[in-house]
Amino acid sequence: MSLRSTLFSIFLASAATAALAQNPSAPLTIVVPYPAGGPLDISARIVAEGATQLGAIKVENKPGAGGGTGADQVAKAGKASNQLLMGAVATHAVNPWLYKNFPYNALKDFNPLVLVARTPNVLVVNAGQAAKLGIKTTPDLVQYLKKNPDHAKYGSGGNGSIGHIAAEMFKSLTNTRMGHTPFQGSKPALAALESGQVLMVFDNLASALPQIQSGKLLALGVPTLSRNEALPNVPSINDSVQGFNVSTWFGLFAPASLPDADARRYANAFSAAMHSPAGNEKFKKMGITPEELTLDGFAQFVRSENSKYEFLIRAAKIKID
Repeated sequence: MSLRSTLFSIFLASAATAALAQNPSAPLTIVVPYPAGGPLDISARIVAEGATQLGAIKVENKPGAGGGTGADQVAKAGKASNQLLMGAVATHAVNPWLYKNFPYNALKDFNPLVLVARTPNVLVVNAGQAAKLGIKTTPDLVQYLKKNPDHAKYGSGGNGSIGHIAAEMFKSLTNTRMGHTPFQGSKPALAALESGQVLMVFDNLASALPQIQSGKLLALGVPTLSRNEALPNVPSINDSVQGFNVSTWFGLFAPASLPDADARRYANAFSAAMHSPAGNEKFKKMGITPEELTLDGFAQFVRSENSKYEFLIRAAKIKID
């Protein structure tokens, strides 16, 4: 083979490799850094099913470290990995300030694609247990905790989850003391609440709403400044605990190395899937309204949330080794 032919063959091989890295033909994988069955997992499957123009999309659950295990996997995956992340407030705004030794840079290691949803949280207790303890409202709960310091425990979806942060903020603002029992996701946390293993849980409304509607759980308050239309009779916790304002959000991220053209293509496809009639209907059943932020708008939102939780976590003096 001539030198010219050899060089041409090398060029073709290199070009093919580069094209594969930038526009992989292998199926995409959305990594969900929490257990199956939760709102992030269900939402990932909705958008994966609806983004048909991107081909078959696999959803992989990779829980651990409050979402950090799965997020770190995608952060270090590179553009040829075909991996995306269903990230959340915990993985991109809370965990970076919560953990002393954090493995990835939440702002530099990712390319934000699309904000999927902002879901309200709710403070819930076991309805039967609350009746026995005389707890009907948030002030009742605060009074009980003050009379019984260190007696009760709260559950959460894991260290670094928004439920963990919300409960620690609640303790700080009410000057109360409770133990923390972390679980691998919101479903086991709510199961522990139903069994009486923990006294209270801050969970996202999409996850807790069925148990609230069935009467198993009692909603004491929503941790936003105004009431939620899904629970019009449930007051804002801020009415009795001034300054309390915490909400959950989640969205799709790619590794930072993903080319801008692919980022736009993915963002457009997932946004269309979210807002399609089928996608809208599925999200509606979860009590979720899909969001509109994509690319630069979503990136700006993530930076703002990251800064917000830096302040909140430093003020609450929360840190995990």
